[in-house]
Amino acid sequence: MTDADAERHRLKMQKRKAVQDAEVASKTIADKGLLIVNTGPGKGKSTAAFGLAVRALGHGWKVGVVQFGKGGWESGESKVLEGLPGVSWHTLGEGFTWETQDRARDIAAAEAAWGKARQLMDDPAIRLLVLDELNIALRYEHLPLADVVATLKARRPDLTVVVTGRNAKPELIAAADCVTEMTAVKHHFAAGVKAQAGIEF
Repeated sequence: MTDADAERHRLKMQKRKAVQDAEVASKTIADKGLLIVNTGPGKGKSTAAFGLAVRALGHGWKVGVVQFGKGGWESGESKVLEGLPGVSWHTLGEGFTWETQDRARDIAAAEAAWGKARQLMDDPAIRLLVLDELNIALRYEHLPLADVVATLKARRPDLTVVVTGRNAKPELIAAADCVTEMTAVKHHFAAGVKAQAGIEF
């Protein structure tokens, strides 16, 4: 790289920094609890939510986790996070609906999980609440969508809630502050690779 190249780069980054600093300075809302939705057909929705939980714990936050639908196996994240101080972990599903094949059981499990979620939402010590696979419970109408969305919208101002799962309902997306859709560009499952400990669970 020549001196001229280095100088062009420095000037370009100087302009970029000015734009970035102005953008950051224009934001005036601080410490707002968010409703975050991780959805889409791609891999990484729950993974991202648990990464956020680790980040929050690193800042001294108390974290709640309620898993809808999931049950029957022990995941790597539960082995680590469930035992950490500051984490309230609750896996209340009995397996995905295509595994249980019992709608009444699925509804009862979803209602129990939602009851625990509401309890954690009311706990002022909890700053981040992960509602893992809630979108699945809403997709299969195991819970009343309008009530769930209204409750999430009415949460305390300092509480951040992360909802995961495919097929997020439009009403939930409309209520959310941040929505990320994981796009399936390529997945090893399609090539015959089974779900693996440490990767999928």
